[in-house]
Amino acid sequence: MSKHHHHHQRDVISPAYTGRLSVDPFPALRMPDDETDPEATYRFIHDELMLDGSSRLNLATFVTTWMDPEADKLMAETFDKNMIDKDEYPATAAIEARCVSMVADLFHAPDLSTTDPASATGVSTIGSSEAVMLGGLALKWRWRAKQEAAGKDTARPNLVLGSNVQVVWEKFCRYFDVEPKYLPMEKGRYVITPEQVRDAVDENTIGAIVIVGTTYTGELEPVAEIAAALDALAASGGPDVPIHVDAASGGFVVPFLQPELLWDFRVPRVASINVSGHKYGLTYPGIGFVVWREREYLPEGLVFRVNYLGGDMPTFTLNFSRPGNQVVGQYYNFLRLGRKGYRSIMETLRDTAVRVGKRIAELEYFTLITDGTDIPVLSFELVGDPGFTVFDVSHEMRARGWQVPAYTMPADAEDVAVLRIVVREGFSADLGTLVAEAIEEVCAELCEKGGGRSTEQHFAH
Repeated sequence: MSKHHHHHQRDVISPAYTGRLSVDPFPALRMPDDETDPEATYRFIHDELMLDGSSRLNLATFVTTWMDPEADKLMAETFDKNMIDKDEYPATAAIEARCVSMVADLFHAPDLSTTDPASATGVSTIGSSEAVMLGGLALKWRWRAKQEAAGKDTARPNLVLGSNVQVVWEKFCRYFDVEPKYLPMEKGRYVITPEQVRDAVDENTIGAIVIVGTTYTGELEPVAEIAAALDALAASGGPDVPIHVDAASGGFVVPFLQPELLWDFRVPRVASINVSGHKYGLTYPGIGFVVWREREYLPEGLVFRVNYLGGDMPTFTLNFSRPGNQVVGQYYNFLRLGRKGYRSIMETLRDTAVRVGKRIAELEYFTLITDGTDIPVLSFELVGDPGFTVFDVSHEMRARGWQVPAYTMPADAEDVAVLRIVVREGFSADLGTLVAEAIEEVCAELCEKGGGRSTEQHFAH
């Protein structure tokens, strides 16, 4: 019998889990000495990943956990394309330019050519984090140029933002040496106000950050009202401060659910906007966009001309090599869904969120902070003192397989602790019913046994 034939026979006979892995595990922190059969390696890693739980039951994340199988296929076919090699992969580069143009158009960027995607000023990024860094850098450079032209000091730039911003804004300020001026929240108000912004800005302010879809509650900050307050300030001889809109969560929701709401480039003071394709753009993790009102809002000095990979390519990103398949996934969604498809998905998600919110509000334990109408996110707090905390509820929900995060609100409202549910594509009305029922059961049990394990911990602090 040939050796090859012998191997084949052994594979057929040997049960799946009695190979070497059952008796001889991989070392954890150094490379193993020998090679291992691909199937056994796959099984080993696949099994460990089971402990992650199901991403579909993760109600904490805004990030997409389901796409059409056709999108999965396209993305798998383009894993190996490097986004930065625009000369080598001209089709991927053209698709990126079209996506940027579609986003700029959705946000009403002025003077967009209907035929030339290069008329849009923007770039695709690795999520909103990179987009935020680029938007912040452009603000800083424009402010510096303006100060230098006026013969003024450029040593102490500051940025005005709410204490409710996503942590990446704190990173921007620390990494790029900008002083953050945080506007506090208060119990019952988790967004910034026009008065707060107006009072905080000065001639060293590079910009004001306004959030459309906050991380904490999913609320929309009042872009048009804040812009009006800054317009009045500038008109009266005060500082002329641009707005950057952080629409990471709301940028692909609000245009479809509230097309009349003025928050984007229709507000003249808005200089730039970032959005996450991997949130309500409905694409798997790793894709965001930042777009500027017009070319002049992106300082030329930030753009590199690279001929390293053939061809003169302007690039403005923090990352160099990155996968091209996320842009492909985003493009698939734009073409597959169109405006009508996005609208219908967002309406469905909103309806599901509102319905789940109503069920939660009916429970004696909770009051809603946000009801899912702006973006499909629910946040709710406990009423009075039921003898357990939101942290207990979160912990017990996890035991049932659901991840529903509990956290305290930002500065000056830290004594408010909430639970949040993000309703995403793939979260059906049926799952909504199940999660509401699970919350009800968990609360009833906690009531019965007088709290859970985190009650002691939290009240001990």
